[in-house]
Amino acid sequence: MFSKHYTILAALLLSLLMPLPAVAAQGYDISYVWSRNLSSVKDYRDQVANILGPSVARHLKVVTKGDLYGLIYRRNGNNESTTRVVKSHTKLLRARGLDAVSPIKTRNWQLAGNATLPQKIEPSSKPVKAVKTVSQRKQIQDLETAVEAYIGELRRSGKIARDERTGWSVFDFTTGRKLVTINEDTQFQAASLVKPFIAAAFFHKVKQGKLVYGPKSRRHMQRMIQHSNNPSTNWVIRQVGGPKRVQRILEKHYPAIFQDTLLVEYIPANGRTYKNRASVHDYSRFLYAVWNKKIAGAREIKRLMALPSSDRIYTGVPEVPKGTRVYNKTGSTARVCGDMGILSVKGADGKRYPYILIGIIEKQRSAQNYTSWIRSRSEIIRNVSAIVYKGVIAQHNGA
Repeated sequence: MFSKHYTILAALLLSLLMPLPAVAAQGYDISYVWSRNLSSVKDYRDQVANILGPSVARHLKVVTKGDLYGLIYRRNGNNESTTRVVKSHTKLLRARGLDAVSPIKTRNWQLAGNATLPQKIEPSSKPVKAVKTVSQRKQIQDLETAVEAYIGELRRSGKIARDERTGWSVFDFTTGRKLVTINEDTQFQAASLVKPFIAAAFFHKVKQGKLVYGPKSRRHMQRMIQHSNNPSTNWVIRQVGGPKRVQRILEKHYPAIFQDTLLVEYIPANGRTYKNRASVHDYSRFLYAVWNKKIAGAREIKRLMALPSSDRIYTGVPEVPKGTRVYNKTGSTARVCGDMGILSVKGADGKRYPYILIGIIEKQRSAQNYTSWIRSRSEIIRNVSAIVYKGVIAQHNGA
């Protein structure tokens, strides 16, 4: 039934697909990191400056936006030329273990020292050829539009309630392109999705020599990740020094990854953890770091996430081929249903094509029937996974 629906939907989307509209004149700067910790942003600025050199360093500014501190490169360039610089900086920073950067609209930035950056009035630099080809843009637009259309139809039919919001992200490791970004920077309730983050904080202290990863901690870590055991999760948090200590470690040592994460509570005895929060983008950056071994304990976290356990992105999704390797963590409460993971699918050519998929559905009020709500929302995530698989494999010419 779903395959038929998707075929019709895909045909409709392709028939409606039009060339991308021209971008209105707008200045763009470059964004490197955002965090609530000012010192971590300043430290990150020094790392970026050392990598990109003095010609870039003099344009790097630590600014404030609400309760966040950010690092931006003030250039007020046009969209296309900024995209070219973003691509260049991302390549250099990733090679040294730092995060990718992104364009951001120029604004009247407030410096961290309370001064204001003067508005640039000179014209944008001469337009250059866009990084992405028209074909690449259409492929990306197709997949994101397909996901949006599916979710939109569920809303219109009442299968997703008015008090529910969703977030989705897809990153293709083979092409290095983000294919879906829907509500990616919105904070959602974390539920158990945050448990691999806790593992990263633990392994950071192991790396420092302050904790030992022995038989006992290994058992608790496996129970936390594979079986989502809450008492074991709290045991790991206590070893690190409590929720606030976990938060400080993530913010201070990995500010480029954990930009929207808020870890403030142990898992309650009833499992109703509603205060811990994170964005879909944080999960995506974290999985990218794990895959590329750019975070403490990456190899062991990846092994733990690959152990047989429940998932909503492979099991029960017949479109995703058998033999797909899955590295994931689910999260469930009466208010949130989610899954974050990496799927490494094998193409017809025998090669593997890994990609990140994150899907979260959050409800403002607790569901009256937890079992029914989780089952139906899990099915929605599985249906999106099927759409994503077809879209990702299409990027590789149907391999």
